[in-house]
Formats: sequence, structure tokens, C-alpha cells
Amino acid sequence: MGHLDHATFGWLTPVLSYVMACIGAALGLRCTVRALGATGRSRRNWLLTAASAIGTGIWTMHFVAMLGFGVSGTDIRYDVPLTIVSLLVAMLVVCGGVFAVGYSKDRTRALLLGGLATGIGVASMHYLGMAAVRLHGHVGYDPALVAVSVLIAVVAATAALWAGLNIKSPAAVTVASLIMAAAVTSMHYTAMFAVRVHVVPSGRALPGATAMQFIFPLAVGLGSYLFLTSAFVALSPTTGEREASASAQRPVESAVP
Repeated sequence: MGHLDHATFGWLTPVLSYVMACIGAALGLRCTVRALGATGRSRRNWLLTAASAIGTGIWTMHFVAMLGFGVSGTDIRYDVPLTIVSLLVAMLVVCGGVFAVGYSKDRTRALLLGGLATGIGVASMHYLGMAAVRLHGHVGYDPALVAVSVLIAVVAATAALWAGLNIKSPAAVTVASLIMAAAVTSMHYTAMFAVRVHVVPSGRALPGATAMQFIFPLAVGLGSYLFLTSAFVALSPTTGEREASASAQRPVESAVP
């Protein structure tokens, strides 16, 4: 069995992956708050932004953490199409959960079903990403730790959707995003501790791209998207601010002959 190292760069990748999860969670929560205060096309657009932010944050967290993953006795490559599929899965399942909560009249039922579906989807994203790993050997998993990781994913997803429904203030969103990011990161490392690798030495070239050739540029691009979207949301007026501005302009408009 090969020795697994989950932090080949020390604390850099765990800390950076947690930060990316925090940004995605905070942005997703803020967009969900905006969505619940909006109607029509505006609500849909805010929910889409929330889903893309949370999904991107989760995926970026996963693969930033994977930059620090190494196995003694073998190189590691990544199957590019399967890695892209894992990103799409992350976005689609989160989108389904967010829209279920954002539009359902029975929010408790939507919260439970959306949390279950989203959590299983997030776990699927993780294991699809792991299926994209190419190395000299065979990858297996500890079933008990796999089950725990899926349970953590479901709890984290349900908590995220609940927070989107019930948390409004910026300070509360910040605290909630820190907790959510911790839960998502815990799910990742629990799933990684479930990994068992039996290395089979070989001189054969591995198919796929290295982490630095593919994962790192994509993670940087998605991280930039999160930062730019965060700036847009921060500068965009809330529904209350727009209403206050409109009411302040009415006396002026009525005074004009």
C-alpha cells in the first residue's frame, strides 16, 4: 500500500481550500437572501448566482485540497473530462437544492429533500473527482468512512439551505459561512481518509493532466469568479436600499410642478 500524504505543501492547501469554501458559502448565502427578497426574473437570477457560488466554492475547495494530495511510489494525473463533469455535477445539484428552497411553498419539506439531494450530489461530486485520479495502482475506500462523509455532506447541505432561508444579517451570514465551510472541508478530508491505494510500480506513462497543468489554472479561474462576484454583490443595492431610495425620491418628484 502506498503512503498517502494529504498535505504535501503543509498547511497551505488545507487553509486555502477552507478559505475558498468560506467565500463560496458566504456569497451563496448573501445571494439567497437577496433572492428571497426579490420576485420574478430577479429572484431566478439571484438563485442562479447563489447556486453557482456555492457549487464553485465546494468544487474549488475540493481540488485546491487535492493539490496537496500525493501517494508515495507513483505520480498522479487527472482525467480532464471526468473532472469537468464533477464540476457540473456540483453546480447542478446545488442549483436544484437552492431552487427547491427558493420557490417551494412547503419550505420544510423542500429543505429536507433539497438537503438530502444536494448532500448526495456533493458527495457524488467528490467521488467523481476521485474517479478522475489516475495513478500506478488501485484505489479503494473504507466503507464506514465513506458513509460518514456522505452523512456530513447531507448535514452540511441541509444546514446551508436552512441558513439561506433563516439568516439575514451580514454578521450572521459570516458566522454561518465559517461553520458551513468547516463542515464541507471536514467532509472532504473524511472522504480522503477513506482512500486506500495499492501501488503497482510501473514505467508506463500515465494518461491525463497533472494538477498544475489543469487543476491549478481552473481553480484560479473559478476563485477569481468568486472574488469578482463577491464584489458585485457587495456593491449591488439590496431590496430595502432600493425601496428606501425610491421613497426618498417621491417627495422630490411630487414637488416638481
